[in-house]
Amino acid sequence: MENVALIESFSEFKDDKLIDRVTLMAILEDVLRNALKKKYGDDDNFDIIINPDKGDLEIWRNRIVVADGEVEEPNQEIELTEAQKIEPDFEVGEDVAEEVKLIDLGRRSILALRQNLISKIHEHDNTNIYKHFKELEGEIYTAEVHHIRHRAIILLDDDGNEIILPKDKQIPSDFFRKGENVRGIIESVELKGSKPAIIMSRTSPIFLEKLFEQEIPEVFDGLITVKKVVRIPGEKAKVAVDSYDDRIDPVGACVGMKGSRIHGIVRELGNENIDVINYTNNVQLFVTRALSPARVTSLKLDEENMRAEVLLKPEEVSKAIGRGGHNIRLAGQLTGYEIDVFREGAEEDVELKEFSDEIEGWVISEFSKAGLDTAKSILEQDVNDLVKRTDLEEETILDVIRILKEEFED
Repeated sequence: MENVALIESFSEFKDDKLIDRVTLMAILEDVLRNALKKKYGDDDNFDIIINPDKGDLEIWRNRIVVADGEVEEPNQEIELTEAQKIEPDFEVGEDVAEEVKLIDLGRRSILALRQNLISKIHEHDNTNIYKHFKELEGEIYTAEVHHIRHRAIILLDDDGNEIILPKDKQIPSDFFRKGENVRGIIESVELKGSKPAIIMSRTSPIFLEKLFEQEIPEVFDGLITVKKVVRIPGEKAKVAVDSYDDRIDPVGACVGMKGSRIHGIVRELGNENIDVINYTNNVQLFVTRALSPARVTSLKLDEENMRAEVLLKPEEVSKAIGRGGHNIRLAGQLTGYEIDVFREGAEEDVELKEFSDEIEGWVISEFSKAGLDTAKSILEQDVNDLVKRTDLEEETILDVIRILKEEFED
């Protein structure tokens, strides 16, 4: 009866899980052999026959007949008298096959055997899920919102696999309801114990790159190559594209008529402002393009230290820096150069580092990060804008403005 019960539970797994018959039978045999090792010390002399369709399970123990009193290995040998109880014609030296019933293993062993079977099948499932999603790392995936937590959203795909979208992998403007479909890339897959932890991201530059592949046929077909993507999720992104076919305008093909092609991508990313730029090996030209929409008057490169000094007309400076310093920061990430912005006719200006005796170094550094390296570049800005762009306290900024004004009044 126990044999049938075990096979019935085995059949349940076969129906519920996406595991092939051969694998399931191998798992069941492995579990049985472990139980036999615990009971008899070895399993080499056991034959296991499984027929899940009929509900049959047979275990046969093979031993050699030895003379009475000469058994040295009880699991491998059987006394002649005992063998003849099975079949009267047995003689010394012959092989005896005796069927072992599961009940012979003991009731506790049977319960442990079933639990071990469940554990092994789950372990196999988890290994397959891990391998499947490991191959999908860096690819776009869609799943449904199942549960919303403070630090993460738990998603379920069509197969019931759990996918985690952490808060820091969400675009700031993201807002999802239960049952809603979410797109992102599979960023990482790790085994936590025996269970795979699948992490989705919507903030990765790779997500934007894959959206270009999905939405723009020329990128999908390889006619246009996405060379590099940098982004501040939900705010701004810059994408450098190139084509080996001179007849194709890579920027025009990606943007489309009146932005028709890129509009869906922008909407997916919470209205993230996307600049598409023609890639070039000419570093000077690439830096100039990367600062778009600002128009550069002249540019000086220091290739050894990876720095670029850019001269702009006063009205172009704010465009080059961008809201919150986003434009200049992304241009630097895209090109790999640290970009310093200078205004035309700024000879009477004073570099901010000249005030290091009166202004603390970390404050000067905060202004520099926002592209504000001179006294006039700060004095020309509104105080509220400076607070947003630098994350400095208003009181600190007002103190800096006072120091700078005193310099120019002198």
